[in-house]
Order: sequence, then C-alpha cells, then structure tokens
Amino acid sequence: MPVTDEGLRVVQLTPPGSSASVVFGTGLSAAAPGSVEGLHLVVQDIEAARAALVERGAEVSAVFHDAGGVFHRAGTEGRVPGPDPERRSYASFASFSDPDGNGWVLQEITTRLPGR
Repeated sequence: MPVTDEGLRVVQLTPPGSSASVVFGTGLSAAAPGSVEGLHLVVQDIEAARAALVERGAEVSAVFHDAGGVFHRAGTEGRVPGPDPERRSYASFASFSDPDGNGWVLQEITTRLPGR
C-alpha cells in the first residue's frame, strides 16, 4: 500500500485486461464509514465469487435475482432466491457489507451489452 503521507493510503486493483479499477484506502472520501450503499463489483461467476468471499470470512447474502426483471432494487425488496433462472448477464446478484459497513453488490456479467 503506497503511503504518501499519514492521512492518505491507497490500494488500486485493476483486473487483467480490464479498463476499470477499484480503489480502496483511507483519506479518499469525506463520506462517513457505513454511509455508502450500492457499490457494484462485476464478476463473471456469481457463485464462485460469493464462495471466495465467504471463504475469506465475509458475510455474503445468498445469490438472488430480482422478481421484476434484470436489475435489483434498493434493500432486499423483490429478491428471489437463486441466480437468474435463465442465467442472463446482468441479472444475478449477491450482497455484503465491508468492515466499515458500506454496502456492496456482486453482479454477474458474462456477456457485456454492446458499447460497454
């Protein structure tokens, strides 16, 4: 973890071949711990990603899909147990909170929509 001064610590993760990164650290945001919800981590295999987090001690929800279609709603409203029955890309999820209480959502994307 690079240290530029005592108030800033940063870890940046870029998956191989990805054009996006995830940045974690201290001194990056003025938001109070636990105040951020709906952060998404895109994964290719929702069940494998969930199992990897659980193996490392995270409390992750069961895999779910939304009763109304492709995307999920805030909170737990409309959650149907299990991955999307058709295993459509963008339609299966699992959720967890980080040690600061921020809310994360794993989203399975196996085939990206055109232009993404």
